[in-house]
Amino acid sequence: MRVTHWRSAVPDRGRYRWHQLARSALRRSLRLRLILVFWLLALVMAAVFLGGTQRALGVGWRLAAAPLLADYLDRLASDIGNPPSVDRAQTLVRSLPLSLRISGPVVQWSSDGWRDSRRWGAADENHSDYGPHLLERRTADGHRIEFGLGEMAWRSQPRLIGWVTLLLLLLMTAVVYAYVRYLLRPLDDIRAGAKRFGAGEFGQPITARRQDELGDLARQINTMAQDLHLMLEGKRALLLAISHELRSPLTRARLNAELLPEGADTAVARTALLRDLAEMRDLITDLLEGERLSGAHVALQREPVDLAILLAEVLASRPDFAALQWEIGAALPLLELDATRIRLALRNLLDNALRHGAGGNAAAQVSLSADGVACRITVRDFGPGVGEEQLPQLAQAFYRADSARQRSTGGVGLGLYLCRLVAQAHGGRLLLRNAEPGLEAVMEFPLRPG
Repeated sequence: MRVTHWRSAVPDRGRYRWHQLARSALRRSLRLRLILVFWLLALVMAAVFLGGTQRALGVGWRLAAAPLLADYLDRLASDIGNPPSVDRAQTLVRSLPLSLRISGPVVQWSSDGWRDSRRWGAADENHSDYGPHLLERRTADGHRIEFGLGEMAWRSQPRLIGWVTLLLLLLMTAVVYAYVRYLLRPLDDIRAGAKRFGAGEFGQPITARRQDELGDLARQINTMAQDLHLMLEGKRALLLAISHELRSPLTRARLNAELLPEGADTAVARTALLRDLAEMRDLITDLLEGERLSGAHVALQREPVDLAILLAEVLASRPDFAALQWEIGAALPLLELDATRIRLALRNLLDNALRHGAGGNAAAQVSLSADGVACRITVRDFGPGVGEEQLPQLAQAFYRADSARQRSTGGVGLGLYLCRLVAQAHGGRLLLRNAEPGLEAVMEFPLRPG
């Protein structure tokens, strides 16, 4: 019994899941909702039209057609005769779109293709306003004559009219939907423009196709995007100017600190001052480099670079080289890269791994590999890692998982940000994920075509 119950529940879950997917698709797609609305509109219009027509014909039938039909059938019954004549009945069937059936004590006959009149809506004892036998007559000798529509007349003309009506309704629905789709076409342009503006591409404005409300909305969004672009460019220019102007006094301050007289009293203060000046110098350098890389036109000094040799040089130049585990794959292809920017990104990745992996169970790991799609530099530490909700923000400027921003944690939140900019400037990407334990950073560079 348990197995039977489990099997019977599977289709129910499938139907429920399909229902949930359909509802989700309707909520997300304006196009599907428009199609559904127009289909419902067509069905409602057809129902209202058919119901009104049926009501109008019913009123006309009760007021005029039924008495005329009754009188006409009386005349036809009298033409058939008493007792009924089969020859006369056959003559009527051939000349009129009728079918007949005669039953009684003497004559038992029905025409070819006889259809019972009650099957196509004739009056009967429960529905007739003019008696229980509107389409049948009885003769004086006890014969019963029943009238019905002819077979061909019933099958061809009304059904053809019904299919044509349905086709016209569907065609009208399609035309109305196409027109509404044309009216909403600017929404596609607005959506594409919003994506471009969100990615920082302000060079191509949204095309304003019409002069209606949607056209006004497109022009207003273009104005807003232009204002945002000017604000961002002003901020970038201000940051570049401040960073550039700070370099000269910093250089003079460092020179003056170097010229301080040697002595036991000034050694500690001199070392601390030089360390702070070095941090400020590195911060300004990172800010300038970040603004250069985040600009619309990034100038890269590309040249054929062997990533294996470059990575080995960066690792060997570090004083903490012994604290790293590294693995470099064989037969790696040459890539067109900016070696200076790649060195900067590698140093930042290593600094981040050593800083946040301190106290872990193993040394930081560095590996270089390639497949048919990209070369990948992977740097992993074995520290505590970060929360999943923080991963999307780690590569943002000035973001630090340490909200207190203590000096012991090091950095100002620009290292991973610069790594992401370097990867994107080369057409690649920076991936960050929890390695449990620790954090793993993967910098991908696409291979050269061919």
